[in-house]
This record gives sequence, C-alpha cells and structure tokens, in this order.
Amino acid sequence: MRIQDLPYSDPGVPDARSGPRLLWWLFRNQLRGQAAALAWGLLHFTSVAALPFCVGLAVQAVADRSGGRLALAGGLLALCCAGNAVGDTFLHRAAVTNWITAAARVQQLLARRTATLGSALTRRVAAGEVVAVSTGDVEKIGWFVEAVSRFTAAAVAVLLVCVGLVVYQPALGVVVAVGLPVLALAVLPLLPPATRRADVQREKAGRATELAADTVAGLRVLRGIGGEELFLDRYREASQQVRRAAVRSARMWSLIAAIQVLLPGLLLIAVVWHGVNLARDGRIDVGGLVTVYSSVMILTYPLRHFEEIAMAYASSRPSAKRAARVLALERATDTGGSRAAEVPTGDLRDPGTGLLAPSGLLTAVVCGDPDAAGRLADRLGGHSAQDGASALLGGVPLDELPLDSARTAVLVQDKDPVLLSGTLRELLDVPASGKVEAGEALAAAQCGDVLAALAQGSSGAEDPMDARVTERGRSLSGGQRQRLALARSLITDPEVLVLDEPTSAVDSHTEARIAEGVRGLRAGRTTVVFTSSPLLLERADRVVFLHGGRVAAAGTHREMLRAEPRYRAVVTRDAEAEATPSGDGAPASAPAERTPDGALAAGVPRPDAPYRLREIEETA
Repeated sequence: MRIQDLPYSDPGVPDARSGPRLLWWLFRNQLRGQAAALAWGLLHFTSVAALPFCVGLAVQAVADRSGGRLALAGGLLALCCAGNAVGDTFLHRAAVTNWITAAARVQQLLARRTATLGSALTRRVAAGEVVAVSTGDVEKIGWFVEAVSRFTAAAVAVLLVCVGLVVYQPALGVVVAVGLPVLALAVLPLLPPATRRADVQREKAGRATELAADTVAGLRVLRGIGGEELFLDRYREASQQVRRAAVRSARMWSLIAAIQVLLPGLLLIAVVWHGVNLARDGRIDVGGLVTVYSSVMILTYPLRHFEEIAMAYASSRPSAKRAARVLALERATDTGGSRAAEVPTGDLRDPGTGLLAPSGLLTAVVCGDPDAAGRLADRLGGHSAQDGASALLGGVPLDELPLDSARTAVLVQDKDPVLLSGTLRELLDVPASGKVEAGEALAAAQCGDVLAALAQGSSGAEDPMDARVTERGRSLSGGQRQRLALARSLITDPEVLVLDEPTSAVDSHTEARIAEGVRGLRAGRTTVVFTSSPLLLERADRVVFLHGGRVAAAGTHREMLRAEPRYRAVVTRDAEAEATPSGDGAPASAPAERTPDGALAAGVPRPDAPYRLREIEETA
C-alpha cells in the first residue's frame, strides 16, 4: 500500500477484542510494507555494524604495512557506506509509509463506525474520547506498528554482531555477547511502572479533551448562566493534572534513557580494560582491539531501538485500547444486513411501543419524556432495538436491512442537527432522490430570511447558495440553523422522514408556515414528527400519544384534546392541567409566549423546555 493510494477501498474488519489484538491485526494487514521495512532495515543496520570490522581491518593493515589489505578495507568501507546510505533512505521511506497507512486505516475504520452508529455513538462513548482517538491516538498506534519492523532489524543486527565478535575475537566477543543482553533486559523491570504512568497520563489527557469539547459545545449556555469561570477553573485543574502526570511519566522514561546510556558506557569500559590486558599479553592484535571497541560504540545505535519500541508500546497500548473500544461498538443486530439491498415500503411500526405510522401520511407523536422520544426516533431509523425487536417498515425489520438500504428508507433528524462548515450549496449537496429541488426544500422550511442573512454576511457572494456557513452554523440563530437542517432533510426525500422537534426554536407564525410547507412537500410520503406544538399537531393526519412507553391514544389533534386529558396536559399546559401528570409523570408548566425566531418572553417558561435547554440559551 502506497501513500498515494489512500484511502483504502476496503480497510477491512478489525479485531477489536482488545488493544494488543488490534495492533497485531494492523501489523498483519501491512505484511508487505513491514517486510520492505525489515529488508531495508537489515541492509542499513548490518552496514553500520560492519563498519567496525572494516576499520579494524584497516588499522591492522597499517600496522602490518600491507597495502593490499588496506585497499581491501577501503573498498569494504565504501561498500558499507553505500549500503548504509541506501538502506537508511529507503528504511525511512518504508517506515513513514507504514506509519501513515496504519494511522489512515484506523481513521477510516473510525469514520465507518461513526457513520454506522450515527447519533447513537455519542450516547455510548463520550464525544471527547472519539476526538482523542481519531486525532492523537491514531498517531501513537501508527508509530508502534511502524516501529516493530525497525526494532526487528536492529535486534537481528545486534545478534549478528555478537556472533561475529565471538568468531573474530572470542576473548572479547564473549564479554560483548554476554553484556549486550544484559543491557537490553536491564530496563525490563522499569517498563511496567513506566507503562502505568503513561496510561495515567493518557487517561487524564482524554478527560481534559472531553471537558474542553463539552465546554466549547456548551459555551453559549455557560455564558447564559455565568458559568464560564467555573468551567475554566475545571479545565485548568484538568490541565495541571495532565502536566503532573506527564512529568511523572517523563521522569521514568528519562531514567530508562539514562540506563541505556550508562550501561553501554560501563560495557565499553570493561571491554577496553580487558582488551588492553589481552593486547599487553599478546593474545589480541591492535586491529582486533579496535574492531571490538568500535563495535561496542556502534551497537549503542541499534540498541536505542529497544528503548524506542518500549516507549512506542507504552504509548500505543492505551491508545489502541480506546480505539478498540470504539471500533467494537456495533449496530443493534446485523450490520451487513441479512436481507436483499432493497428499500421496503409500507407502514412504519414500532413493536416496543405499538406506534403505527401509516404509509403516505403525516403522523405526529407526542411524548412527555424527551429521552424516550429520542430513543424511539433512533429505533424508527433502525439504529437500535428494544428487547431485540426492531422497527418494521412494510413488515421488514430495519435492522435486517443493509445499512445503506436502511438509511435510504428512513432518515432521522435528531433534536440537535449539526451544520457543517462550507457554502450553502455544499451543505445541501446530500444523497437525495432528485425529486425535491433545493429551492423547494428551502421554501418549505421557510428559509427566506436565512438566505438573506447569509448573503449579507458573506462578502462577494451574489448567489445566496454560494454564501458560507460557519462551523456548526454558529453565526446563525438557533431557529435559522434548525430551518436549514430541516431543508437539508427535505431535499433527501426519503421513503420515511422522522423529525424530532424540528420547530422548537422558531416563532409561531413561522412554525405554522413550516407545518404547511412540510405537509405539502411530503404529500404521499410517510412523515413522523415528534412534537408537542399545537401548530404542527393541528396539521398532522394522525396524532399518537405515548404514555409510560406505550401508545395510550391515537386520533386527530382535536379528538385527542377532547378525549384524552393526559394528552391535553402535555400539549396545552393550561393552569387546570398543571395538577395533571404529563407523559413522564412530571407536572406540566404554564403556557409559553414566544417572540420572533423562538426567543422567550422574560420570565415565561417554554412548553418544550425539557427538550431544548440548549436552544433556549442560544436563542435567548
């Protein structure tokens, strides 16, 4: 695999049972690249290791006044230098390729897992952890996978040098052959505490990242309640904990590095002392002594890779563990789908609650528990199941469909849709049936003022479609972001569209027009709207009321107001209904008054406040 061939057409199915298994799986999927790195590493390290023998041969040739052997030593030195240069160049090339391709494979797998799980991912794993895994952790994983081949080449070179010294100068070679394993194994007792300290540092760094991500995402809410300094102090404390953990980890690694310098120095002293005594007794010539001395000096270079592989494993092990935890998350049941890749049609049913959304109709669902509404929306999209039972579309369980078919059949827009940065044209360039134009979707979502605001705020954009949307649409109000997200969902024109509180941040006049626009544009298509807004409920073909996790009543909005007091308590929130428990058992609140674009009148609570605390703070 070459870097220019990225991304992978198929990154494969990872072994996510544990961090070490994931690392081994990545290594096995790079055997060709690892073999290339090993071959070039052997050429590089053996060329370096052969230099002392050439130097010793040259010194002895000078001592013996042999011009032929001196010329031979010079030729061998030139050959070793050429092998060193070529091997080092291509080893670096192969190592970087292995590093980048391993990291890219993990990133692709994480992106695929994110797309598979959708909004269910952040319910099962903190968003900050996902960010940490997909950025810093993939580099650590790639580093270890790449370093294995270089370490192997260095270990083979060290072994060859030891064997060569024993054969060439047995008296000194035995000392080196015994001393080098001691050098390599001396740091083993220090590796477990060093690894534990690295794990602690990584864990604290992950918590700090999660805290930073949560703080940035809720910055407007924090400003609204005056909590910036509180969270800033928390992040400062988390940062200091990371710093202290990093210092403790660095101390241990500095001790290991010091041992890696001290012990080879002691070995070198022992070799020189013993070699001088042997030379004084005439048991070794000058060239042999220079060869052994130079070999010990040169071996400190490949020995550094023993320390590097230990550091790489200690850094990558917690990273691989976190990556494996994310990659091990699965769709509720069959990710690949056991049925044919075809989009079913018909009524949408949820066996867990008894909800029925007839084909071709606009069905509104009223649920007093916003968390239960979110879980039900996920089930209707085929992202999860309740007690092993998936939602059915035309009698076909959605979790038995291939993921692409399930996503084509049912689109779920959650309560907090995300707008990606880019032009409005790019934002609306989504997989779609082609039957709904962007202009029709924008008109149905009442985005006229949004287009004007984007055109005014984007210099040089004559066409509003070329105006840029900032990251997460932060330059827009909550109601404007909500309407753009609704337009994006309408463009896709799925067989079934599930909308979770799509108008909670807009004023009542705009909400009424949106209800008419969605009803007209989605005529003949199945639409499910989770809402408690009377304006949307009035225009729904069918209203379903959920209480206690089951369907309690169904009918039109007016019929439900007359016949079902619990429904009336959730929807109207009048004074009489305050004593009547809502669907989640909590007392209803007073009716809300809205100003344009969803802002609340001073001191007046909003009826859907449990659903949209964040939107309240953003639009207030």
